[in-house]
Amino acid sequence: MQGERYRVVIRCPLCREKYILRGHKNEFGEYETGFKRCVCGNEDQLQIEATLES
Repeated sequence: MQGERYRVVIRCPLCREKYILRGHKNEFGEYETGFKRCVCGNEDQLQIEATLES
């Protein structure tokens, strides 16, 4: 599974900012993209959607 890349869309419901990133799934089932927090400071209330890239 290490080689599978995902297109990850992260949306912030507080400021409505949207980020489109690429990443991998880790052993815990979480997506590793390098994203830390939204520009408004939100770290916890994020909507995350991921699709497998071909």
